[in-house]
Amino acid sequence: GLLKAAIRDNNPVMFIEHKMIYNQKGPVPEEDYVIPFGVADIKREGTDVTVVAYSRMVYRALEAAEALAKEGISVEVIDPRTLVPLDEEAIIGSVKKTGRLVVVDEDYHSFGFSGEVVAIAAERALKSLESAPIRVATPNIPLPFNPRLEKELLPNKDKIVTAIKRAAA
Repeated sequence: GLLKAAIRDNNPVMFIEHKMIYNQKGPVPEEDYVIPFGVADIKREGTDVTVVAYSRMVYRALEAAEALAKEGISVEVIDPRTLVPLDEEAIIGSVKKTGRLVVVDEDYHSFGFSGEVVAIAAERALKSLESAPIRVATPNIPLPFNPRLEKELLPNKDKIVTAIKRAAA
C-alpha cells in the first residue's frame, strides 16, 4: 500500500524498507489498495502507555506489549508508517489518553526520530504527560559488525518491557 502510494505520488519520495522484515507474515488485502502518507496505524489499543515505533521495531514493541498484557499493563502501539509526513495527531491523541510515552527507534539515541517524537509530545501534550517520555534506541557508539554484539546494542523486547514499566511506574 505504501509502495503504491510512493509510485503514484507526483513528488519526490524516499521509500526505505528494513530488510529484516521481509519474512514477516500478516494479513494483506487481496484487492488493490493504497495506504495514504501521513496516516498512522494503531497496531494495538491500550490505556496505560503509548509506544511509538516504526519498521522492525513495531514487531519488537508488539512482543513487549503482549508480554506486559499478562502483567496487567495495557500498551498502545502506534506505527506511524511514514516519518514525513508524520501523523502527529495520532501520537498526541494517544499520549493524551495514556499520559505516558515510550519511543522505540533502531537509530542512534541522539538526533533521531525518537527525539523528534519526544519534542512533539513535549510541545503539544506536556500537561498530559504523567511521566517523562522514554526513548529506547541504539547507544551513541559505532555499531559492531559482530552479530552477537549488534544484537546486544539494538532495542529488543526486554529493553522495551523495562522502559514501559519505568514509564508506567
